[in-house]
Amino acid sequence: MNIMGIHIDTSRRSEPESQKPPARKWLAVLLAASVMVSGGLGSASPGRAAEIARITIAYLSQAAEPPPKLSNLDLPPKDQGVAGGRLSIADNNTTGRFLKQEFVLEEVEVPADGDPKAAFQALLDRGDQLIVLNVPARVLLDLADMAAGKDVLLFNVGAPDDRLRDADCRDNVMHLAPSRAMLADALAQYLAWKRWPKVFLVVGRRDGDRLFAEAVRRATKRFGDKIVEERQWAFGPDTRRTAQAEVPTFTQNVDYDVLVVADEIGEFGEYLAYRTWLPRPIAGTQGLTPTSWHRTHEQWGAAQLQNRFQKTYGRWMTPLDYQVWAAIRTIGEGATRTGSAAFAAIRDYIRGPDFELAGFKGQKLTFRPWNWQLRQPILLVSPKALVSVSPQKGFLHPVSLLDTLGLDQPESACRLP
Repeated sequence: MNIMGIHIDTSRRSEPESQKPPARKWLAVLLAASVMVSGGLGSASPGRAAEIARITIAYLSQAAEPPPKLSNLDLPPKDQGVAGGRLSIADNNTTGRFLKQEFVLEEVEVPADGDPKAAFQALLDRGDQLIVLNVPARVLLDLADMAAGKDVLLFNVGAPDDRLRDADCRDNVMHLAPSRAMLADALAQYLAWKRWPKVFLVVGRRDGDRLFAEAVRRATKRFGDKIVEERQWAFGPDTRRTAQAEVPTFTQNVDYDVLVVADEIGEFGEYLAYRTWLPRPIAGTQGLTPTSWHRTHEQWGAAQLQNRFQKTYGRWMTPLDYQVWAAIRTIGEGATRTGSAAFAAIRDYIRGPDFELAGFKGQKLTFRPWNWQLRQPILLVSPKALVSVSPQKGFLHPVSLLDTLGLDQPESACRLP
């Protein structure tokens, strides 16, 4: 279906027939068996199919502007994000079939120059109430305001901006993506635990880089680290041929324990390692990186999720895949625990005190009631190894150790109704 030039894939609900997981096939078998037991295929009651409660979840994403093509090694998968949603739908249906619930995923793709507001309005007009959003922060705020006062719940899986959990929070938005403050706090805790307090901060030229640098400044101060030097990278986006000469000079005359880089799209950060004037570790958006998910994470049953994803899609699960998976599993938990497909029942359970999500991170994940951010451990990884998991030992909190990551309630300017 095309709405104002926007492609809405209504033909793909959950997975293509050829890729449907065994759980969906068993659902069909069970339904067929129940019809036969009732008196044969020809004598099935007309209301029989109505006993299956359908829960539709929309996934609306907007393509990002393509970054400079610096490397062919790690091109983002074309199905990044939505693949996690499809796997999660299958997981929901594995349990849902016993409760006569069927989960359906409607995928909406908006090009980088498209109009996400028009696509979102089409979803509202169609009656969608549970909508997973992978859009920039400014767009998310517009969509949240369009849905204000309606029976609609939004799930942010792509925007890490701290302002969405702070002064610009919205009561109808649940945040599955960790904020930049959570990521920076996870890293700063580890640096403090390692007793690497002196930080050399290098900041890129983009808005995201500046926002991550702001989160790092806050985190270093919060956990007793110190930024001894901060410099702006000004050598352009492609330093592959000149890094050997430029990086040593750029990092000269600074006494530090670790170089923290803020380069979210990877314009230059990878070229700092092994070229700095002093032999020091690299961390931040490159090197030792804080993230919600990584292919090397295998603890607490994560290997089972990793293997299912890899077997189904032929690649490793990315952080965005995981965040979409978690959003749809959150909805599935609401439906399963309440035994209801009603929007109000699902919403109230998700936002209630009894909600817990098993997220393969060693503890149950819950939402902060003051800004609806999902509490979750943050992985600290190198490209091919899981190094640590924050919160680190010794960092305490009166409510939850996970609240040592990101804006705590006294710090937040979010005031929900």
